[in-house]
Order: sequence, then C-alpha cells, then structure tokens
Amino acid sequence: MSTANAATQPTILVVEDDDIVRMLIVDVLEELEYQVLEADGCEQALAFLNDDQQDIALMMTDVGLPVMDGRELAKQARLVRPKLPVLFASGYAESIDVPEGMSVIGKPFSIDQLRDKVKRILS
Repeated sequence: MSTANAATQPTILVVEDDDIVRMLIVDVLEELEYQVLEADGCEQALAFLNDDQQDIALMMTDVGLPVMDGRELAKQARLVRPKLPVLFASGYAESIDVPEGMSVIGKPFSIDQLRDKVKRILS
C-alpha cells in the first residue's frame, strides 16, 4: 500500500482490554487497509479522542471494559466528538441497547461480518 493511499484511509480506534482479541481485530482492519489506533482501555482511548491531531472515523469498543464500560466511554467520546460513529462489540449483542448513531456487532464475529459492518457505518 502506498503512503499516499494510507493517508486517505479512514482511521478506526479499537478499544479492547483483551490483548489477543484486540490484536485480531486490528489485524483484520489493517488487512482491509484501514488505519488503526489501539487502546487497551478507556484512559488510552480518551487520550486519542482528546487529541485534535487524530482524525478518527470510527470507534470500535468492547462493551465490557474495566473501570468504565464501553457505553460510558461512548458517552465521553461523544462529548469530545459529537458525530463519532461507535461500534460496540459484545458477546451479548442482542441484549444491548445502543444510542442512536451507534451500532453493535456480536462476538464472536467473522472477518466478513466485521468488514461489512464497518463499511456500512463508514459509507
């Protein structure tokens, strides 16, 4: 991939406290040629979100995070970036109530499901 192309690809912030799950999600998104920022929890995610230099097109977050859960993180993110699309990942997707402008994907999900969901959100 050329660096000119890389600069035009949307950046996705992945927030997941499980290192292996985060690594897999990041690998898939990079394979799909997205730019990816990784956060292992809310503090790191909020640091990225509060950095005006970071152009983030989508935040994908686990719902069950320690300290602050994914829904609370999404609320905090929307205070800084009101229009930021949020994709929640959860093993209990069917029981999650997501605010408007936010989506959910059930764990475990396939590479195709993740690709399709991300494309739909970013289009």
